[in-house]
Amino acid sequence: MFNFSDLIIQNVKLKKSHVVVGIDPDINRIPLLYLKEAESLYGVSSQGAAHALLEFGKTVINTVKDYVAVVKLQSAYFEVYGAYGVASFWELVSHAKNEGLIVIADAKRGDIGPTSRAYSESFFGDKTNKWRDSNPTVDALTINPYLGKDSIDPFYNSAISLKKGLFILVKTSNNSSEDLQDKQLKSQLTVSETIAEWVNKFACDSIGENGYSLLGAVVGATHTKDILKFRKLMPNSIFLLPGYGAQGGKGENITNAFNPDGYGALISASRSIIYSYDKEEIKTEHQIKKCITDAVRNMNNDINDALLRENKLKWKAEALNSRH
Repeated sequence: MFNFSDLIIQNVKLKKSHVVVGIDPDINRIPLLYLKEAESLYGVSSQGAAHALLEFGKTVINTVKDYVAVVKLQSAYFEVYGAYGVASFWELVSHAKNEGLIVIADAKRGDIGPTSRAYSESFFGDKTNKWRDSNPTVDALTINPYLGKDSIDPFYNSAISLKKGLFILVKTSNNSSEDLQDKQLKSQLTVSETIAEWVNKFACDSIGENGYSLLGAVVGATHTKDILKFRKLMPNSIFLLPGYGAQGGKGENITNAFNPDGYGALISASRSIIYSYDKEEIKTEHQIKKCITDAVRNMNNDINDALLRENKLKWKAEALNSRH
């Protein structure tokens, strides 16, 4: 059946891009023009900050929408500003979806039982809850698996029924991930390898029309030596790979995340795209858009060129075949 993974592949083909633009709006890095407007409307306040994040986020979305299929909103940056920030988060989700983008909420939720179900409903909705307004929902969510299977089940069941997606943290991009994720267990597998095997068992029960599961995995682009290992452990999962750009990841280092069909991986970058300008020199929105456009196009080219060298660029092969 058609599921979230099919939606991903359909839109990746359309945009010819495996890039995910992460919207992590730090108030200290946003150009002054947004801060000045916010201050004039609401003063230096949480409401003003939330407004600035929203307007900056809209600029990013409006700039990248023709070049990528997916954006990832980091909820923490919005939650800093309380109810105003949360409202801006959901308004930005609606804006992105109205512009035809797939939206991943990077919230890394994880809990058990009824609490886990409530988290799932807050991001995916629930048609059976008559008290809940028809609020916007995201297309996918990052979740933390370290409370065990019963922390995943509610999210997984909702994702299946509502055709949503999940990305489980398997091997994260931060340097200290090895403190826990690389520990070897009695089975001789590491913690992250054990989670990968567990993800694969879930994934096999929710395969879409293109051979991928709605259950994906977060695997850091910085762990270049481990990517192929995790691809073999989770052949049917779409990988979400953070760590490109500001954390050192490059296109040539992540081709092993892709299957031979040319799909199976989404490469995420935040700071190297949305802060690709020099804040002190930027004066106009046009300048901001140009810097972001150049950055996202360069990232697309870097990844596509690397895949072409590995003979994994699907749409290039399709274009060549159509000529014969």
